[in-house]
Amino acid sequence: MANIVDERGYNQIFATSPAQTLRLRRRARAIIAALPRRAGTAPARILELGCGMGEMARLLAEETSARVTGVDLSEKFIVHARSTHRRPNLDFMIADLTKDLPAANEEGYDAIAGNGILHHLYHHLDDVLPALGRWLKPGGRLIFWEPNLWNPYVYLIFSVPALRQRAKLEPAEMAFTPAFIRRRLQRAGYVNLCVATRDFLLPNTPTALIRPVVAVSDMLDRIPLLNRTAQSLFFTADKPATGNQLE
Repeated sequence: MANIVDERGYNQIFATSPAQTLRLRRRARAIIAALPRRAGTAPARILELGCGMGEMARLLAEETSARVTGVDLSEKFIVHARSTHRRPNLDFMIADLTKDLPAANEEGYDAIAGNGILHHLYHHLDDVLPALGRWLKPGGRLIFWEPNLWNPYVYLIFSVPALRQRAKLEPAEMAFTPAFIRRRLQRAGYVNLCVATRDFLLPNTPTALIRPVVAVSDMLDRIPLLNRTAQSLFFTADKPATGNQLE
C-alpha cells in the first residue's frame, strides 16, 4: 500500500488513488453529517488535527460554511497544503500536539475532527483529550476516524515488530479498540459517546472493484459482529454544555 512519508521517514498519508479519493470524500461526509448543529445552523469553526497535505480540510471547507483550520506536525505537509488548497474559509498551522498544547482558543471550536491522528498520540491521550476539550465551545464535539485494532490487517501491522518496521510506523503509534478509546474519552469527561466500527474500503482497492467493495462495505457496516472487523473506528464525543468541565 503506497504511502507518503514525513520529514522523519514515517508513513503518514496514503498516496492518491481512485479508491483513496473516494474513501476520503466518504469520510469527510461522515464527519459533516456528525457535526453539532446549533439552532439549525452549521458549525462556525472546525479544527482538523493531523491534516497532512490538506485534502480533508479542503473538503470540509468546500462542503460547509465553517471556518476550517488544519494543523499538522510536518512543515513539509503544511507548506504543500497552504500552496495547494486556497479558500477564504481555510487556513493551516504547524503544531506538535505532544508538546504544543496552548491555552483554549478565545472563540473556541464547534468541532474538532481528524482522520487517523489520535493513534499517533496513543501515549499522550490523557493530556491531549482534555486539552481538546478546552479548545471546544461548551457542547462542542470531537469527531474522529481511527484504525480499528479488531481488524486483522490492522492488528498484524501494529502488533508484529517486523511488520511495523516495514510499514514505517512511528515507534509510539498504536491502533485502538472501541473499549479503549471509550474509556479514555470517559476519563477525560466527555459525554454522549458514540463509538462504531465502520468502513471496509482500502486505499489500494483496484478501480474495477471500488463500487462492489463500497456496496459490500455499506452492508457490512450495518451487521453486528461482522462490522467489528471493519478497518476503522468512527467516534463522536461531546464536551458538556453546562456543569462539569473537562479535566
